[in-house]
Amino acid sequence: MSDRTASPHDVAVLGLGLMGRAVSLRLLGDGFEVMGWNRTPRDDLPETLPVGASLGDVCAAPIVVLLLSDSEAVDQVLSSAEPALKSGQLVVDMGSSEPWRSEAHAKRLDARGIGWVDAPVSGGPEGAERGELAIMVGGDARYVARAQGLLDTLGSNVTHIGGPGAGHTAKLVNQTMVGVIIEAVAEALALAEQAGLDPTLVSQAVRGGSADTRPLQAQGPRMIVRDYAPRAHVATMLKDLKMAADLGERVGVELPCVERVIGLAETLVSQGDGELDISALHRLRTG
Repeated sequence: MSDRTASPHDVAVLGLGLMGRAVSLRLLGDGFEVMGWNRTPRDDLPETLPVGASLGDVCAAPIVVLLLSDSEAVDQVLSSAEPALKSGQLVVDMGSSEPWRSEAHAKRLDARGIGWVDAPVSGGPEGAERGELAIMVGGDARYVARAQGLLDTLGSNVTHIGGPGAGHTAKLVNQTMVGVIIEAVAEALALAEQAGLDPTLVSQAVRGGSADTRPLQAQGPRMIVRDYAPRAHVATMLKDLKMAADLGERVGVELPCVERVIGLAETLVSQGDGELDISALHRLRTG
């Protein structure tokens, strides 16, 4: 069990989707006492994960982790949770949100003695289950120090990048790379297949070379067998890439590759495929 400053029964996880469940189970496995909460009831949660009846009860934990769908969900849940929060507690937002909103949340909570850390992740539910997430951290150093034990349990690469909002900014940079690379893998494997090659052998042939990437290893096999069961939803990647495009506009950087993937993801969503895995970008070329 990782060393940590929080006491037993110390972590609330708000949001029990794919990532929320994986994070909760990893923390439970490392000896943290976790209580979860979801905005809508779920009947697919593991029996080992305690779920609180009310948001107020759950938010009594010293550390409150947010794994929510988007910035609007964070705003709504925080608005409901804040009356129950007290000085000395710590809020850790591990989802993908707009950095400027994180800055505002941090300032508002800090005025009440409540800490804020934005710590979005990369690596998906599988990475959370193994404790191998990449975690990009923004926040005041004193609050980050209090979150360190929890973050080290979940991630093999935990980097404090800067103040509030810096973690969420870094996540948008991450998603810029991930989204474009997944699309490149989809194009390359479709090209191999249509050119008469076995895409599995092609993937094997480039392993260890310059074209080898984690998306090729993770999403590539799913594309080859047309397994688009959700691990990271198309709609979620679309949301993140739109935030990245907005950030690019704010800072004056053109992102044509991101705009291209946004258009493709919007096509999938319009076809009713927004809940499929992002590897479904491959479907647009192969049917």
